[in-house]
Amino acid sequence: HVQLVESGGGSVQAGGSLRLSCKVSGHSRGSNCVGWYRLPPGRAPAEREGVTAIDSIGSTSYADSVKGRFTISRDNLQMNSLKSEDTGLYYCATSLTDNWLRGFDYWGQGTQVTVS
Repeated sequence: HVQLVESGGGSVQAGGSLRLSCKVSGHSRGSNCVGWYRLPPGRAPAEREGVTAIDSIGSTSYADSVKGRFTISRDNLQMNSLKSEDTGLYYCATSLTDNWLRGFDYWGQGTQVTVS
C-alpha cells in the first residue's frame, strides 16, 4: 500500500521561503519519478498544474513560472522568492516508471501554501 504524506506548507509573506517534504512509504525508491503539482485557489481539481519533477538519476523539469526559484530533490521541494501566485494546495506524486511524461500513479493529500 503506497502512501505519500506532504508536510511543510504554511503561510509566508511574498519573498519568503518554504520547504515542502514528501514522505513515501510502500513504494520502492528505484526507477521512478517524484513530482509536485499545485491547485490554485478557486480552481477545479482537473486544473491541477505541474510544478516540477525529478527522475531516479536526478534529471529535473520545472514549470517556467518557478524556474530559478524552486529546487526539487527526491524528498523535498525548496521554494524561494515566493510570490502570491504560488499560493495553492501542493501535492506530491510518484510514478511507476522513470518517465514523468507517462504521468504519476500515486498522490498525497496535499499541503497548503499561502503567500501574501
